[in-house]
Amino acid sequence: MVSAMSAPLISLRQVDAGYRDSTVLHDVNLSVSQDSFTGIVGPSGAGKTTLLRLLLGALKPQRGVIDRSGSVPVSYVPQLETVDWNFPATVEECVLMSRSARWVPWTSKAERLEVAAVLERLSIGDLAGRHIRELSGGQQQRMFLARALIRQPKLLLLDEPTSGVDISTRHDVLHLLADLHADGMGIVLTTHDLNGIAAHLPHLVCVNHRVVAEGSPEQVITPDVLEETFGARMDVLQHLGLLVVVDPSSPNPLAG
Repeated sequence: MVSAMSAPLISLRQVDAGYRDSTVLHDVNLSVSQDSFTGIVGPSGAGKTTLLRLLLGALKPQRGVIDRSGSVPVSYVPQLETVDWNFPATVEECVLMSRSARWVPWTSKAERLEVAAVLERLSIGDLAGRHIRELSGGQQQRMFLARALIRQPKLLLLDEPTSGVDISTRHDVLHLLADLHADGMGIVLTTHDLNGIAAHLPHLVCVNHRVVAEGSPEQVITPDVLEETFGARMDVLQHLGLLVVVDPSSPNPLAG
């Protein structure tokens, strides 16, 4: 189990960030550590992916400081919609390529055994020889998690990990991430799913070109914070002990 007192792996202090002449994020202050299990929520275009790229080190800030604890091993899982699933590779080959960004046919037996162990951990060991285009959405997500885990990160970043998957797969992915976190891995993910994902995470950061609020779901899933984050009024109810965000115009908000 991760210590609740883990030192920050990455800290952002008064960071502005964007692309060319455009600034997407303003004055961001945020720290993540190995005990982080954090969801970043906000509307499309609010800067969620930009914040992940800052944490990954793929984007430099326009202003402010990013402190890293030594050479922090960080892995990134992209949105499934951004991937070319016709790329000619099997699951095993795709995972092995995460080490060198290309397929090396003379990989060692030890490397193949390591990949097999990771695939087994994610319950897709029997799919090692399958072409990636033949995978279901849930299997695709597990394959990309395997690519990330093979690099043995201390911090795992995921961009909309449950986008485009069914409710059962979403549930499985959330539990898998919880298990990885319990084993000592920091996790930061973006999500637009307030009820299916965000309400179940211990820590949330609401973003709309700045950090609107951060804290537990009970602290930040409130009508005022959500309106400031998403620009629309939402009601928050308690249902079976869970927070539920609903459209106030819905005639039966808990239906379905």
